[in-house]
Amino acid sequence: MLEYTFIRSRRRTIGITVKPDGSVTVRAPLGCSKKRAEAFVLEKMAWIERAQERMAKRRAVSGNEAAAPPFTKAEIAALKKQAKKLIPPMAAQIAAEMGVSYGTISVRAQKTRWGSCSSKGNLNFNCLLMLLPANVRRYVVVHELCHRKEMNHSQRFWREVEQYQPGYKNDRAELRSLGRALLERLE
Repeated sequence: MLEYTFIRSRRRTIGITVKPDGSVTVRAPLGCSKKRAEAFVLEKMAWIERAQERMAKRRAVSGNEAAAPPFTKAEIAALKKQAKKLIPPMAAQIAAEMGVSYGTISVRAQKTRWGSCSSKGNLNFNCLLMLLPANVRRYVVVHELCHRKEMNHSQRFWREVEQYQPGYKNDRAELRSLGRALLERLE
């Protein structure tokens, strides 16, 4: 059986994370039994093994068995401070160009998302955006603001993104390639 760290927390679903070193963490709702979590792990075993292989390949390509260290609390705090200064004015300018409004803007250290837009129009951005190129940051802001027009990822949504971020596909690809390693450094 696979070794993993089991953590119960206030969440609705069971989730599995494979860290850069190949270790596995299973997070489950507070009421979830260990038996149910083990069944979920068995069900997802093929995915876990593929993820561990990807992590091993990345370590081999980088020539570094040890992955980059996790971000410290001080580093995260500095990135949040920087993002809170830069992202709201950028969002305000782009929203004005697009003719959309939004609610509040929050900056967090999110493990799986770069940004989000709630149905109430509140925007959330990942502080790690500050470590990415300006064009990628702008793409994420445009992407979330386009959800103020289309709360989905339909063709109409992507046409809106293209209108305000021409060549967004390259920015999106850059986000995927550069961003993964950053997200893996969040604990």
